[in-house]
Amino acid sequence: MRSFGSDNNSGVDPRIMRAIRDANSDHAVAYGDDQWTHAAQEAIRSLLGEKEIEPLFLFNGTGANVVALQACTLPFHSILCAATAHIAVDECGAPVKMTGAALKEIPTPDGKLTPDLVRPYLHGFGFEHHSQPKVIAISQTTELGTVYTPQEIKALSGLAHSHDMVLFVDGTRIANACAILDVSLREMTVEAGVDIFTLGGTKNGLMFGEALIPLRKELAENIKYYRKQTSQLYSKMRFISSQFIPYLNENIWLENAKRSNEAAQKLYREIKDVEGPVITQPVQSNALFLILPREISEKLRERYFFYDWDESRNEVRLVCSWDTTEGDIREFAGYLRELVKNEKLIVKSEE
Repeated sequence: MRSFGSDNNSGVDPRIMRAIRDANSDHAVAYGDDQWTHAAQEAIRSLLGEKEIEPLFLFNGTGANVVALQACTLPFHSILCAATAHIAVDECGAPVKMTGAALKEIPTPDGKLTPDLVRPYLHGFGFEHHSQPKVIAISQTTELGTVYTPQEIKALSGLAHSHDMVLFVDGTRIANACAILDVSLREMTVEAGVDIFTLGGTKNGLMFGEALIPLRKELAENIKYYRKQTSQLYSKMRFISSQFIPYLNENIWLENAKRSNEAAQKLYREIKDVEGPVITQPVQSNALFLILPREISEKLRERYFFYDWDESRNEVRLVCSWDTTEGDIREFAGYLRELVKNEKLIVKSEE
């Protein structure tokens, strides 16, 4: 099966598989007190130029997001996010259940928060009848495939800090953002004023695992306990952390993100002039959003797996992966053109 449904559907980069295999030797101390976890933590410190931070490794993106938000909030707080955010739409209420905090969903045209969109939600401070705004949460890249620049992130972090709030970045695809903008991870996070963020791996060539990086000491203080309570502390930690050693030290994280971004651009070029499909968002990372006639999308599904995004207007999402090939793109685009042509002929014959 070849899929444009999600970068979760792709396989494991062979270099990552080799790292897991190499870690599978002899015994090692459990729960992260092993040489692989220490080396992976050092790789993150080196990449960010921050020697005092204590990165953690977790199973998956939802777990990483929940642990991060637990570290930032008390039950009377609120978390501000885009209405399309993963924590609002695709995590089955886990952030609210696990933090007790309210989730304030902000409508956006492109998945991106801005200071102007956030400001109307910054009220009720000190008023005991209202949940207290505490976190601005953004996704990089967004769920609509759009990308925040470091300057845009800095504007949000400045707004958050001026109200004694925290900026959290769900970075499950942050590698794609760094790749498309040609900026370092440090520029995207530390220098932009981010307080805590996740560094994705699962969608970008790892078998499983995400890193969680608190950049403020007070956020790191109790985070290991939240990880344990949230069932995200893996006993055989070396099999998560060993992946991050080549992933970061050999630049696989950026290389694979460039591949998936470039695949999306190729797919866009192949289909942008096809009569019928309407691209609904800028193609800035590895995802495309387009409106298709339902008859065509149903036929496409006979060969390819992908998700509906907004069924009310027949909008679908196509996601390219690190291992999407030129053949995948060429065959998909060719079949789409064939379906559009046939549909036009049917319509013409009916007339």
